Formats: sequence, structure tokens, C-alpha cells
Amino acid sequence: MPTEQELIAQRLEKRERLLGLGDPYPPRVTRTHTAIEALAALEAAPAPAAGAAPEAAEAGPAATVVGRVTAQRIMGRAAFLDLRDDSGRIQLHFRRDALADFANLALVDLGDFLEASGTLFRTRTGEPTVAVTAWRVITKTIRPMPDAWHGLTDVETRYRQRYLDLLANERAREIARQRALVVATIRGFFAGRGFMEVETPVLQDQAGGAAARPFVTHHNALDRDLFLRISLELYLKRLLVGGFEKVFEIGRVFRNEGLSTRHNPEFTLLESYEAYVDYEHVARMVEELLAGVATEVLGVTEVAHGDHRVSLAAPFARTTYRVALIEHAGIDYTRYPTRDALAALAEERHVAFALDASWATILDALMSEFVEPKLIQPTFIFDYPTALSPLAKKKADDPDTVERFELFVLGYEIANAYSELNDPIDQRARMEEQAAKRAAGDDETELVDEDFLTALEHGMPPAGGLGIGIDRVVQLITGEHSLREVILFPAMRERAGDAPAHPAPLEGPAE
Repeated sequence: MPTEQELIAQRLEKRERLLGLGDPYPPRVTRTHTAIEALAALEAAPAPAAGAAPEAAEAGPAATVVGRVTAQRIMGRAAFLDLRDDSGRIQLHFRRDALADFANLALVDLGDFLEASGTLFRTRTGEPTVAVTAWRVITKTIRPMPDAWHGLTDVETRYRQRYLDLLANERAREIARQRALVVATIRGFFAGRGFMEVETPVLQDQAGGAAARPFVTHHNALDRDLFLRISLELYLKRLLVGGFEKVFEIGRVFRNEGLSTRHNPEFTLLESYEAYVDYEHVARMVEELLAGVATEVLGVTEVAHGDHRVSLAAPFARTTYRVALIEHAGIDYTRYPTRDALAALAEERHVAFALDASWATILDALMSEFVEPKLIQPTFIFDYPTALSPLAKKKADDPDTVERFELFVLGYEIANAYSELNDPIDQRARMEEQAAKRAAGDDETELVDEDFLTALEHGMPPAGGLGIGIDRVVQLITGEHSLREVILFPAMRERAGDAPAHPAPLEGPAE
């Protein structure tokens, strides 16, 4: 069996021969029908009369199609090729006695792109086919294609060379299409509610709006370091100050954290802010949104996920942060008001945390360990400790608790929402408290953003804010268990050992 380099050399030789016949990479092509349009045209054409001659059967509608060759069957006097475009597949039929350049089919390999013109007909087995009267190569491929019959199964190759995964695996293409539909549906949902879509800076002087480590870059012209945003929040709130009442953004954010099936250092985030509503209003909106996305993409509100069937029909289950910890772990965090007391409890329960972790960080670790994995069906966790939520409004009857919820499904967070804090004095005090924690060694804390505080001092109306991880919604809707399946180009670690990070360079035929 030829090696990959030998196959490449053979294809390079064919490329040279094709160059002698014309340009196998023409700047323009002609297409009158996609594959699916050609099939529709054949369906709409009148059927040939019973007993008609073969020539009459091949006198159907004219069509010119383009696409990639995915199968070849070349015989002595005839050849059949399968051509695939983004809409589907159609068969091509070549006859030696009808084509002066029939012999040039020997220069065609799997993966090449062709333009073929002819008439549409059905073979004796009923296969829709183009009887080719003219054809040409429009892209000669140099590297061999993955085995489309068996699919591409090597996980490393699938993620690192996603284009091969898309070529070989219909499931990968289906996920990509479903993701696009999820995003379009979400965008339409907010537009239908009167929200204005906006764009905010990716490069920021301070990466605020979330507790996460940022990526740092350097702006040469300004000669200063900037941060890739970790959230959309603080700039969207500035727009509420500026007079807009309903805004949203779908954008990439960047967090300098580890890689896993649930985390990618860059991901797509939706955030929306609506004036004059609270977190209860936002929760109802989330229920409507997720049910609508599932219905639009799947046609139902129930999603299969391994052994689980998740219902996205409203209403979702509801509980509070305190009740959930008591119910699932027997822990009432109000009984452990100091960092040392909570740390001792975590050590007793064998929950790991960093030596410099704050009370809030340790509490979050307990929640992640004992509660979140048990939340399989959609569950709102309401009313978070104030120490965990520096940007949310305190409850009127309990200053140690804020009006915040997170939505969990299948054990992971889908959405995060607040009744937004709009008291600039309270906001400054909480940011300064977070800054003190950062100075003590906790680098996943909120920053003091003076420009945002100045904006808040000009007055921001009461508002409900929402953040939803788009990648996790797609993971939920598609039934996939890894974010890498729903992100077209996920971040990857370097290959172990001496394996190359990229395919080997081309080696042409020997001189």
C-alpha cells in the first residue's frame, strides 16, 4: 500500500499533467444547480414514456453542478463519480463514446473538485445522475482524503485538523449546522423582544465583569499592556447609563484557565441587560429562551443526553444556594462565617482548595463538589452569598445575600443572572474589597474599574442582567458530552513526544 508521501507525489504528477491541459485552479466556475436543486429539477421533470430508448431517458433537464469527488468507479467505457457540495450528493455518469477527454479521468483523485455539465436522468436502479457532456477539474487536491466510509476516528486529528473531521464525519457537519441555528435562534429571540445588539471592546485596560485570570497582550503604538476581555458586562452596563434600555451582545471572551471537556480558554458568551426588571423576570425569560431554542433546532423540548432525558419545558426547578447546600451536603454555610472555619470543614470533607483561597472561593469549591453534579434537570439556584457576587444587588431583607441565580443542567452551569447593582457607593466598596483579596493572593477576583464606577455615578436604572455560555447551550442541545465537539477549533495542548504539530511538508516527485 503506498505511503502518504508516495500518494502525494502521484497527485503532484497529475497536477503537472493537468496544468499542461489548462488551469486546474480556475478563478471562476459555473453552477446552475446545487446537488439538492438538481434532484428537485429531476423530480419536477416529466418521466420518460414507457419503453423509451435510453437516449430519451437521458434527455432530462440540463444542469451544471460543482463539488468534491467522494467516490469513483471508472470502468472501460464508462465511469461513475459521486460529487458532493454543501447541500448533498449527486452522481455523475461519463461515457467514453460521448467525451473526447474521457481518458483524463485518470488524473482525477478522490477529493478533487469538478465542474460537470449535462442532463439529469435516473439510472436503471433509480439513482439521480448527471449524464456528463462537459467537465473540468476546478481544484486538484494534493493530500489524500480521510476514509469517508469509516469516518475519521482519531480524536487528536479530528480536533487539530477539523476540516478533515468535517469531510469525513457527517455528525461533525450536523453539529456545526445546529450550532449556527442555535446562535441565530438566540439572536432572533432577543431581537424579537426589542433588544438592540451591540459590540463592545475585546481589548480592555482592565478585564472586569467576572472572576477569572485574563490574557495579557501589548499594544505597540500605545506602548502599554491590555487585556483580552473576560466578560461583556461592564461595557454593556455603560450603555444602560447612556440611555439604552435593552442591549445584548454575543461575543468571544477569553479566560486564562485550564483545558477540559467543560472549559476552553476562549468561548462564546451571550450577555443581555434590560432596564426596569429584576432577576425573577430574567429567569422567566431564560425558560422561554431555552425551550424556544430546543423547539427550533430539535422540534421538541426534551433532549437526550446519555442515560438522561432533559426537559427544557418551563417551569424549571428552583431552590436557593443555602438550601441546596444543606439538602445535598448537610452544610449550612452561615454557621461557618470565617475563612478558617470553612477551610477546616472543606479539609474534613476532602475538598481541595488553594492555600491562599478566600472564604468565597472555598464555599464555591464545596458547591461545585457536592451540589452541582446532582443538578441534572434544569435547576435555578437563587440567592447567592454577597461575597460571591460583587456585581449583584443585595436582597432588601438580607444584606449577606444577593439577587442572583445560576441555572444548572446536567451538572454544569448554563446561565448566570443578577438584579444588577446600581448603587455606585456600594459598588465601589465591594470592588475595593475584591481588590484587597487580590492583593492577598487571590487573582480570580473583580477589579476596581474607575471608569465604570464613574459611569455608575451618572446613574444606571434598575436592571436585570444575564450571561449564557453559548458553547454549553450547544453542547446541551446536541447531546454532546465535550465542548470540543461543539467548538469548531478548540484549544489543544502541544502533542506529546516528537509527533509534529502539523502535517509533514509536501515532497514533490523525484526529479
